[in-house]
Amino acid sequence: MTIELTRESTVTATDDLQLSTGPTSDPALSAWVREIAALTRPDAVVWCDGSRAEHDRLTAQMVAAGTLIPLNPTLRPGSFLARSAPTDVARVESRTFIASHRREDAGPTNNWREPGALREELAGVFAGSMRGRTMYVVPFSMGPVGGPISQLGVQVTDSPYAVVSMGIMTRTGTSALAAIEAGAPWVPAVHSVGYPLVDAVGRARADVPWPCNDLKYIAHFPEAREIWSFGSGYGGNALLGKKCFALRIASAMGRQEGWLAEHMLVLKVTSPESKVFHLAAAFPSACGKTNLAMLRPTLPGWRVETIGDDIAWMRPGPDGRLRAINPEAGFFGVAPGTGWSTNPTAMQMLSQDVIFTNVALTDDGDVWWEGMTEETPEHLVDWRGEDWTPDSPTPAAHPNARFTVAASQCPSIADDFDAPEGVAIDAVLFGGRRRSNVPLVTQAPDWSAGVFLGASISSEQTAAAEGTVGELRHDPFAMLPFAGYHMGDYFAHWLSMADRVEHLPQVFGVNWFRRGDDGRFLWPGFGENSRVLEWICRRLEGTAAAEETPVGLVPAAGALNLDGLDVPAADLQELFAVDPAAWSQELDRLEAYFARFGDRLPAQIGQSVDRVRDGLRAARWTRQRWADWQVD
Repeated sequence: MTIELTRESTVTATDDLQLSTGPTSDPALSAWVREIAALTRPDAVVWCDGSRAEHDRLTAQMVAAGTLIPLNPTLRPGSFLARSAPTDVARVESRTFIASHRREDAGPTNNWREPGALREELAGVFAGSMRGRTMYVVPFSMGPVGGPISQLGVQVTDSPYAVVSMGIMTRTGTSALAAIEAGAPWVPAVHSVGYPLVDAVGRARADVPWPCNDLKYIAHFPEAREIWSFGSGYGGNALLGKKCFALRIASAMGRQEGWLAEHMLVLKVTSPESKVFHLAAAFPSACGKTNLAMLRPTLPGWRVETIGDDIAWMRPGPDGRLRAINPEAGFFGVAPGTGWSTNPTAMQMLSQDVIFTNVALTDDGDVWWEGMTEETPEHLVDWRGEDWTPDSPTPAAHPNARFTVAASQCPSIADDFDAPEGVAIDAVLFGGRRRSNVPLVTQAPDWSAGVFLGASISSEQTAAAEGTVGELRHDPFAMLPFAGYHMGDYFAHWLSMADRVEHLPQVFGVNWFRRGDDGRFLWPGFGENSRVLEWICRRLEGTAAAEETPVGLVPAAGALNLDGLDVPAADLQELFAVDPAAWSQELDRLEAYFARFGDRLPAQIGQSVDRVRDGLRAARWTRQRWADWQVD
């Protein structure tokens, strides 16, 4: 067996992997790599440096293997298309486990496994899982290396696709390794696609363009701060710095250490008066996070810049504010629905050096997906590699097709994107994809009501996760698949931030997706969402009027800037309608859902339910409230 220390030097190890030295001065890291190699039995071990030369070498290797298809270098320079196996296209929530020491600490929304038993199973499936392959060692940093909010990890993987994608999504290589060698703690993450090329008796088999295994594990050990993933080469199942580390493990770390790891975008909003606001917003996957993070305001004088589109780590800062970083270095966005009319900033960002996965291929060597352009091409090769025309019964791109691209390519990236100390968060937004009930925008009257608002999120199911598309499911804080511990304790941790943060952010709810009885969207969305952001920012500075409803504060008549916007008065009325009967049923559903958390549900959540019920009984708020608001 050969252990490759660098691209230039190798040493030969005995078959039992007794390796005394390595390309790191950290003995614990070196011993761990030897241990995993002894278990998985790769042909070679490569330590990754995160360089462009490494990226180019691995992409060329994947092109030769059929994993990547080079796109037209004139139309999409430096870019590639990958097609996953049809069985490996999304998160696998049913095979995602939280192996806390005690079952009750995982809670009813997680799949719990006893740690010892799970480790035994993992040892069985990982044994020899990398035979015939290379094991890559990827040191990485979530957030700027050395920053006060950042964290370090090391992923071992037999997937070059994962290595290249991790190089885009995190800060990988020598600087992260140096920080580990200087004594910083790190999270170990083990990944294998589970498709060895040689079996235990030496019989070989041919490789395939997208190796994976029907059996899958995405396992988290929160007390040990450790991740093991087997069988999938796709997305967050394989890029272990993403949901596995940045949310499931980091949320447990944050609870222990007094900070928050959240499924949130972060954006910077600048008013015409040059006042800067930083907003964090939680939406379930595929509900428009990237579109909001890269929003182009329609209101003159307002500017929106991007800090992150998916994950925020927020820690109380020395200034008494909640300060946030985007721990990622790239974007792993949903392609379908992203287009020149919906998100031109993202389309500009995707002009070069992108890895596209499960989108369609055009006849001239470019990519296409539903929603990308107004016109549909007459012929494509779909995400499965089959001929496709507009008459085909299936979509050209998989509904969860993705793009992976460096944040530095985003035209709207903020100058404080890489600030190690993070940005001070002025407001937190919660929202989901709701056809009815939830108003366009509300403001929570206090922190406790804001936590209730986050705990109450429900959304129509999307293709990013398992489930029936369109079905309404509860998704508290948009963290249902991502909280690494009991959700009741998670609510309590959010409530406890009132004792940790002197200047708390204001909390708002938004819903761009409300529809009329005829199925039409009532709000134009996209760039017009800047009108909602304007009202939020004006509320933060105390200059915008609001009116109370049982579910929160909403813009007073005339307070939402509708200049030049043609929204019928009836639609506007419906956008803010709070129907007592419908909301009574909403609260019944919420109470039934919250009952799952038993005595770990904080009392403040139940008190918030009661407060809304009392408000509905006393409400003079009706749909007629908006009848006299004349829209120009």
